[in-house]
Amino acid sequence: MTEENWKRISLDEIRRMKDAGEIHHNPDAPEGPELGDEFWKNAVWEPPRGSTSVHLKLDPEVFDFFKRQGKGHITRMQDVLKAYVKAHQGQ
Repeated sequence: MTEENWKRISLDEIRRMKDAGEIHHNPDAPEGPELGDEFWKNAVWEPPRGSTSVHLKLDPEVFDFFKRQGKGHITRMQDVLKAYVKAHQGQ
């Protein structure tokens, strides 16, 4: 899921949605397993890193290929680069 699919709302808006019956809650939904202290003992939270802004020269045909696919061409280029890195990290 990407941020473009996210909708940010306030706590007041969540409460309004709950009061209006717009938020579904199944009281019969099963509880998840209890994860005890041993599970959390070595847990580590790493805050998300921000993006690094760079100036990048591309061959015109490369840029045009992605641009012709429409909105989101920069994200698609980033996805290709991520896939390349992932494929080559195991080598």
